[in-house]
Amino acid sequence: MRFPSSILVSVSLFTAETTAALYLSSTYRSAGDQIWQGLTLLFTLAPSVLVQLTLTFIHRDLSRDRPLVLLLHILQLGPVVRCLEAFCIYGSVGRVEEPYVSITRKKQMPRGGQSEEVERQVGQAEGKLFTHRAAFSRTSVIQAFLGSAPQLTLQLYICVLQQGVSIGRGTLMVISLLSIVYGALRCNILAIKLKYDDYEVDIQPVAYLCIFLWRSFEIATRVVVLVLFSSVLQFWVLPVVFLNFLVFFLYPWILFWYSHSPFPENIEKTLTRVGTTIVLCLLTFLYAGINMFCWSAVQVKLNDPDLINKSQNWYRMAVYYMLRFVENASLLLLWYIYKTDFYEFIYAPLLLLQLLVAYAIAILFMLIFYQFCHPCRKLFSSSMTQGLWDCSSLLCLMCTSASPPNRPKGKAAREETAHKEPSNERANDTVSDSTEGAPNDTTYDMLNDTIYDIPTEVENNIGGELNGDVSHSVSCNA
Repeated sequence: MRFPSSILVSVSLFTAETTAALYLSSTYRSAGDQIWQGLTLLFTLAPSVLVQLTLTFIHRDLSRDRPLVLLLHILQLGPVVRCLEAFCIYGSVGRVEEPYVSITRKKQMPRGGQSEEVERQVGQAEGKLFTHRAAFSRTSVIQAFLGSAPQLTLQLYICVLQQGVSIGRGTLMVISLLSIVYGALRCNILAIKLKYDDYEVDIQPVAYLCIFLWRSFEIATRVVVLVLFSSVLQFWVLPVVFLNFLVFFLYPWILFWYSHSPFPENIEKTLTRVGTTIVLCLLTFLYAGINMFCWSAVQVKLNDPDLINKSQNWYRMAVYYMLRFVENASLLLLWYIYKTDFYEFIYAPLLLLQLLVAYAIAILFMLIFYQFCHPCRKLFSSSMTQGLWDCSSLLCLMCTSASPPNRPKGKAAREETAHKEPSNERANDTVSDSTEGAPNDTTYDMLNDTIYDIPTEVENNIGGELNGDVSHSVSCNA
């Protein structure tokens, strides 16, 4: 049985961030900054409450007689208690004989086009430890994107306004960044295990490193862009954030409405329709929070029994990163235009270029991960490179078709030129008839034949077919 290191990391980050945030809020209170104190506490306690509710929901404590555990969850000590419980289970493995075991069947990664199915016995203690790991994977994502990400953005904004970084604020920012990156990493691992649940997935250390670098560059760049934009256009950052949240919050619901699927009832048997709706709204809210800062590896699909999209959609990923890159570049351009003398101590063009390059590096590590380090890349129905290339070609085709009408292309442009300059065309025809050996004139005649003769022939064929069909039908009716 593997050591529960992921549980230990999750609880350590949760405890360290909560402690640093409480200490920093006390310093804000001493300095008289009540607004910063209130926002710091808000981004600490709100995700903490959601973490407690998630742990209670996954472990089904409401249907069990465990008043002490519920009290500790109310006191915001639930993760610590769950961690101690998980380590007690891990320490008791092998000391007591299991009363019964369950058998699980997993497929191995295909080798030579074939995949073997392997049976494995899972004891009761290992099953409980698996539940703890799954619960902490989900709480890490909640803590990262509903708590740590807003907290990091707020503290970096305060640093820009005050032009300084205190020890307490710097410590909280570092812990928050680590918490976000770790939450994004757990989101990627969770997506892999949910999509390929039938296979025995073995994730190599190189894959972890690739995901860590990918998410670090992506999230850090996004946070800095939002902070710089909000420092010069304070009121315009709210519509930008609200529009991002609204689009990603409503997107799963629009797809669900468009599919005409029945309302999902299999989330929890004890939940009513109202309770199920609340859970789904919280799920889509978390999905919007993730996509606000980075690409969500887990794609929500409300009409699926597991509530996730298990297909690998390269087009959606490519569109997301293209639009996000354009949005980041636009926000940076607006910051560069409206920046004041407050930023005279930095070289703005270099900073703008560094941020765009950092986001491009994040995309590069993402491509490396999916192309070379993904544990289930042999199961992809299509190549990622081919999918992204097809998507870019489709976007280029759409941009070409959406060109302005005052710039005619192809046949329309040549027909317009032909109508405007009939005398030149006759002159060219005369010259080509008299000098058949000239290569340029011959090429021109071939071009004219291609332009005018072929469409006329096609039209005649179409007209002939239509006349033939009509005459045939008339004769049959007669």
